[in-house]
This record gives sequence, structure tokens and C-alpha cells, in this order.
Amino acid sequence: MQIIGLIGGITSQSTILYYQILNDLAAKHKGEPHAAKCIIFSVDFGEIQQLQHDGRWDLLNDIMSEAGKNLEKAGATSILICANTMHLTIEAVRKSVSIPVIHIAEATAEKIVAKELKKIVLLGTKYTMEMDFYKDVLTSFGIETLIPNAEERAEVNRVIYEELSKGTLKESSREAYITIIERLQNEGAEGVILGCTEIPLLIQQKDVSIPVFDTTTIHATKAMELAISELCDDF
Repeated sequence: MQIIGLIGGITSQSTILYYQILNDLAAKHKGEPHAAKCIIFSVDFGEIQQLQHDGRWDLLNDIMSEAGKNLEKAGATSILICANTMHLTIEAVRKSVSIPVIHIAEATAEKIVAKELKKIVLLGTKYTMEMDFYKDVLTSFGIETLIPNAEERAEVNRVIYEELSKGTLKESSREAYITIIERLQNEGAEGVILGCTEIPLLIQQKDVSIPVFDTTTIHATKAMELAISELCDDF
């Protein structure tokens, strides 16, 4: 099994999810007590959040590129950026290393296309929902993206930063997310992307009637498929 490099800490909650999913997949593939070979380079979320707020994506590119280089030097054979929003920096990371950096939106789009869906809700941080970097990938796969309205986007973003990033789960927030998804479903949405790696802590398939695309699991699974150099049908 090859070594998966994780750029984590964005947030620690999502990094924990990635680590758990990768180890579960390794055990599923190779049997107990096998685990995934991983290296984690964890950045300072407080610094990342402030630079996002200040719009300093140039400095974020530098931080993420350095993290990628450190993972490659440590022996990683592929890299995951453990956050949807920070894929704004993926091209900078890719330019700084010679190993694959797996794009979370591309991996997710492949799953949506496999289900033959065309119109999808995108939930995530305000950056993910409002900027084009994620939607452009989906468009390249022939997928139309629906996003919440301004008031709903503010609430989705608030819950991510004030609650989910700290591991806080509130039923009122779950209900708010479900209401948003159901409204967009009435506008023709055929599925929903949980486009923030903490959202699967709050929303699962049982909560809504349309297909849910858990980007954390999809991203980690794509990395495991690469690490074992074969595709397993039960993945």
C-alpha cells in the first residue's frame, strides 16, 4: 500500500474523519487489523481562517504548497487537501510537488455522473458556494449547480465556522440544512453535495430523500483506490 499524504487541520474535525475513513477502507480491503499508511501535515486553522477572511489567497497558496512539499519529502505518494474550500489552492500545490494531488470536486463529479444526475445542490462555506472554482469543475462534467440564496448561504456558512469546525452538532442546524435542501429539491435539484468536509457530521443520507454526495468519503476513497493501485467494486 502506498502512503497517502493529508494536508489537515482545516479543520481538525474533518482531518479526524479522513483518518477514520481511510483506516476503515484499508481494513475493508486488506482485512483486520490492517490500517492505512498516512502522513498528516496539520496547518493552523486560526491562521488559515484569518487569511481567508482577508482574501490573502497568495499567502494561502504559499502555506499549502509548503505543506505539500513537506509531505512529499516525508514519503507521501499522493496528497489530499482535507477541505473543500482550500482546493482554491490546489494548482499551487500541484505545481510544487511531483506526486498526484487528488481534486475533491473532480472525484465528486465522477460519482454524480455515474448516477446520471445533472442538477445538484452545493452546500459549503461561502467561498465554496459563491466562488467559481468548485462550480467550474462541476460544469466541466456537465453538471448544473444550484446554491442557496444569500440568507441561506449565510446560515450554512455560520454553522460550519461556529459549530461544525468545533465539533458542535445542533438539531436546529440540522433542520435548517434540511429545509434548505428540500427547498432546492423543489426547484429541481436531483442530489446534494456536502461540499464542506465537516457537513457529514451533521447531514447524512437518511436525512433527505435525494442522493447525498459526502465529499469527505468520496475524496478519501479515491485516494485509497490510488494507494492500492486497483479499483474495488465494494468501494
